Amino acid sequence: MKKNIDIVPLLSSLLAIVAGLVIGFIILFICNSDKALLGFATILTGPVTHGLKGVGQVLYYATPLILCGVSVGFAFRTGLFNIGGSGQFLMGAFGAVCVGLTCDFLGPFQWVVALLVALILGGICGGITGVLKAYFNVNEVITSIMLNYITLYLVNMVIKGNKLLFNSLRNESRDIPKLANIPKLGLDKIFVGSSVNSGILIAILVAVIIYIILEKTTFGYELKACGFNKNASKYAGINENKSIVYSMIIAGAICGLAGGIILLSGTGRHIEVKDVIVSEGFNGISVALLGLSNPIAIIFSGLFIAYLTAGGFYLQLFQFSKEIIDIIIAIIIYFSAFSLLVKDIIDRIKQKKLKS
Repeated sequence: MKKNIDIVPLLSSLLAIVAGLVIGFIILFICNSDKALLGFATILTGPVTHGLKGVGQVLYYATPLILCGVSVGFAFRTGLFNIGGSGQFLMGAFGAVCVGLTCDFLGPFQWVVALLVALILGGICGGITGVLKAYFNVNEVITSIMLNYITLYLVNMVIKGNKLLFNSLRNESRDIPKLANIPKLGLDKIFVGSSVNSGILIAILVAVIIYIILEKTTFGYELKACGFNKNASKYAGINENKSIVYSMIIAGAICGLAGGIILLSGTGRHIEVKDVIVSEGFNGISVALLGLSNPIAIIFSGLFIAYLTAGGFYLQLFQFSKEIIDIIIAIIIYFSAFSLLVKDIIDRIKQKKLKS
């Protein structure tokens, strides 16, 4: 028996994209009517017109978006809302920086160990939220938001207090040695001049693994079952508390991995000691929404958002503010979330009619 495919969510995402782009063009027209069309064309074609370098930049921007999106989407699928991705990302970045700056004795395995530490620290950060949710019934949204700030100030304090990690002249972490950076696997020779590295391959691999876990394993089925109905899962013999903790550990580990990859990418990214939460965790929410929380779809939504981001960078050539692209992306996400809300309302109305 063939399974019916619901194309409504896909259409809602496509309509959200079209609506966001249309409103984006209107904003460009209001800002500068003479160059609005040129600016809009730059958003759509900017990365491609700059050749393989532009494509490489899209892949570089997409790496953390895909990983953070998979993290948020995974939590969504298991009935949780991981809004603490920024703190988990920062903890992963911190772990990678510590290993990258102090463990040169590891030689060629330094970047591998650094990513493992990033994975573990991100998982611990997510696990704290999971434990509080599972055993103390503390809402994960509250705890994860609080942990964003706790990790921010904790990391700032540790880095600023350690001479091996802190560059006082720039008020940020020190430069990581080239030997500690993740390998580029020849991608730098294909996409010459771009910042792309093997991190994009790791991100895609993680997305595929998470898809397999969710859709093809008993473990994934149990996690999703707890997300759908905690009480029914408990009645069926599933340990719902452990499932919640495992879900948040995995979600946190993925964001931590994203932080490690970005800091070890050799692009000059540092941990800046300032009172500003990193944006990657929140960007992951938008990518997960647009990708309908499907790990494979999130790969494409992450690439799309990265493409718009890269195109928005070239807007500055025509005296447009690059923040316009953030407005366009935000509009797309709002339309996407609204369409899903409407779909949910329609589904509930249909179910009530069937019951009556």
